[in-house]
Amino acid sequence: MRTLLIADMHLSHDTPEINQGFYRYLEQTAQGADALYIMGDLFDAWIGDDLLDTPHPLSAVAHEVTQRLRALSDAGTAVYFIHGNRDFLLGERFINDCGATLLPESEQVELQGVPAVILHGDSLCTKDEAYMAFRAQSRNEQWQSQILALPLEQRLELAKSLRMQSGDANAGKAEDIMDVTQEEVVALMQRRGVSTMIHGHTHRPKVHDLTVEDVPAKRFVLGDWDSEHGWDVVVERADERHAEPILRQFPLGTPP
Repeated sequence: MRTLLIADMHLSHDTPEINQGFYRYLEQTAQGADALYIMGDLFDAWIGDDLLDTPHPLSAVAHEVTQRLRALSDAGTAVYFIHGNRDFLLGERFINDCGATLLPESEQVELQGVPAVILHGDSLCTKDEAYMAFRAQSRNEQWQSQILALPLEQRLELAKSLRMQSGDANAGKAEDIMDVTQEEVVALMQRRGVSTMIHGHTHRPKVHDLTVEDVPAKRFVLGDWDSEHGWDVVVERADERHAEPILRQFPLGTPP
C-alpha cells in the first residue's frame, strides 16, 4: 500500500537528464503504487494541448510522457494532476491521454489513511502581490481562451517572455515574499480540518512543524528536480500501523 507525490519536474526538450530520470522513476518507483499525484509544473511551460499535434521538440517529450503515464494508469496506479504555475493550460485532452484525473487547485485526500490537503503551493504565496494578480488573470477562463486562440508560435514566444519576466522580477524580491504565507497555510489546514499539508512550487524542500488549532501539524514541501536529483513524498502502509509521509531526495539514475 503506497502513494507517491511529486512536483516541479519542469520537463522540456532542454532537460534530457530530468526527462530520462522521470521516465525511470515511473518505471521503477511508481510501478505498483496505489496512486501517483503530480502536483504542478510537470512541464516547464505548456501552451495548449494542440502542441500534441504540432512538430515541435516539446511535443515529442509530451507524447513520451503521456504514453508512459497511460501505461502506469493502465497497470492499476491511479494518476492525478494538479495544475502548477507553469502548466495551468494543461487541458482535458492531455489529461485523458494520460489516463489521469485532474484535481482542483487544492484537494483534501486520504493518503494511506492520512488526511491531508495537497496543492501546487503558489496560491499560498499571498505576499507576492504582483504574482497573485497574474495568477488571478491566468486562471480566468476568458483570458485562457484568448491565449489559446493565438497561433502556436506566438504562444511559444509568450511563454518564453513570461519566464524571462518572472526570472527578472524574482531576482529583485525578498526571500519571504516568494515563500508561502504562514497564515494562509494555517487557515487552509483549519478549513480542511487536517494536520498534514503537502505542496511544491517554492523549490525549498523541507518538513515544517507547526500547530493548527492546538494540534501538532506538518507541512511537507517538495523540491524541484534537477539534472542529478529528484524529490518525492511517499506514504506507505505495510500493515494496520499508522502511515507517515516521508520526504525523499534521490539520484535520478537510481530512484528508490
